[in-house]
Amino acid sequence: MDNRYPFTNTPQRYPYNALEPYIDEKTMILHHDRHLQAYIDKLNSLMSDCKQIQRLSLHEILKNPCRIPEEKRRDVLNNAGGVYNHRFYFNGMSPDCRGLERGILHRKMSESFTSFENFKNEFTAAAMSVFGSGYAWLVYDGKRLKIITTKNQDTPLCRGLVPILNIDVWEHAYYLKHYNDRKSYIDDFIKVVNWATAEKRLCNQKSF
Repeated sequence: MDNRYPFTNTPQRYPYNALEPYIDEKTMILHHDRHLQAYIDKLNSLMSDCKQIQRLSLHEILKNPCRIPEEKRRDVLNNAGGVYNHRFYFNGMSPDCRGLERGILHRKMSESFTSFENFKNEFTAAAMSVFGSGYAWLVYDGKRLKIITTKNQDTPLCRGLVPILNIDVWEHAYYLKHYNDRKSYIDDFIKVVNWATAEKRLCNQKSF
């Protein structure tokens, strides 16, 4: 995955229709090829005349906002977050969902939420609580798993947290299939989570 300027929109790891009937093909095409592409184009444009941040990775930009010139900081963070969050979201799903298997993530989830069912309930409640646009995240703080939310295209990176899983609750992520029924979308999303990737993210203690 290219994590440095100039950024490109890398192909999906699975066909656009591979997540049906849970996430529909048209939404995946529009979400990946138009929404994500718009963030990439804008980020490249903002960075084109800003050589001091061109050498930074996407992760470094988001984790160290003070390194971005103040006059560009908010716009760069918004669009860098849009690229990072979308890539993280798409890579966190899979058509071959086998459920959460026993391992480090399973153990940490039991310690933090008592059971997988409790995790699902808390994750759903967090995603439902986002007012307007944003994300719900499963993150690791170095000791325990936590569920947090972020607004718009903010990320957990500047808080020193390790992202494990996210769900995009901007309406463009689900409106074509689920209309305004966010709860139904969240239920369907959990059915296509790539738990093997989530496990690797936790074991690596860093993002992709």
